[in-house]
Amino acid sequence: FLDKAAIKEDPTTDSKRVPMTVNQVEGAKLIVGMLLIWLVTLIPSTIWAQINTLFVKQGTTLDRNLGSDLKIPAASLGSFVTLSMLLSVPMYDRFFVPFMRQKTGHPRGITLLQRLGIGFSIQIIAIAIAYAVEVRRMHVIKQNQISGPKDIVPMSIFWLLPQYVLIGIADVFNAIGLLEFFYDQSPEDMQSLGTTFFTSGIGVGNFLNSFLVTITDKITGRGDRKSWIADNLNDSHLDYYYGFLLIMSSVNLLVFLWVSSRYIYKKESTRVKEALCVQMEENPTLDASLGLQV
Repeated sequence: FLDKAAIKEDPTTDSKRVPMTVNQVEGAKLIVGMLLIWLVTLIPSTIWAQINTLFVKQGTTLDRNLGSDLKIPAASLGSFVTLSMLLSVPMYDRFFVPFMRQKTGHPRGITLLQRLGIGFSIQIIAIAIAYAVEVRRMHVIKQNQISGPKDIVPMSIFWLLPQYVLIGIADVFNAIGLLEFFYDQSPEDMQSLGTTFFTSGIGVGNFLNSFLVTITDKITGRGDRKSWIADNLNDSHLDYYYGFLLIMSSVNLLVFLWVSSRYIYKKESTRVKEALCVQMEENPTLDASLGLQV
């Protein structure tokens, strides 16, 4: 429907509307497509926010002793996210990309949106593992009849390590892929939009995480019911909340797959721009969409 903005009005009418240029129309369609992709990256940004919030709070309830004299901080496991990224990036560039390039013939090995899809899928696996670990933690709590907020669950904090590592691996696909996608697909005269989309997505994801935690706590803690995310994690149902995040992430992945299947990359469609300029006035039904095909 945006194509109509570039069609000249009938000169016999009194309309004073100035038609947009083809480049302006195509730029608008690119931004619309990028905005829809941005929207489906908010849930993955929310999952990433767990690293510094619930994952840490979960770790404070576990056995953090390393040997007889050393007790590690719960937040220190976050360093494994960075470590797994540092190890995964060269493996991605040196092994994964050349292997996939041979299979697909694509210069990047896989498309930018395929890279994001893989990252989102790994995140889902990470949150599924977080759910399974929390179920086990709750089982140990019941076995040992633990209820105090400061009681330590006899279960090593390193049970949380797989979810941290997987989040780091997912970030190799997500963070780098998102920045590359938004920069690459921005209109030529609006390249700064790429960084804006990327950083704003992370920020909104963190706000969304706080909103979900607050709303979930208020709704599930009404009356005499036990809140899913109470101050005392030893007497709550964090496993239910992780299950909720798992379902939400899975639904978001399906939406992402639908949106990405309709997305047309900017560089794949540049060949139609010159022809579109001439043909649009002659054929108003011409469809040569960039961004999202609607």
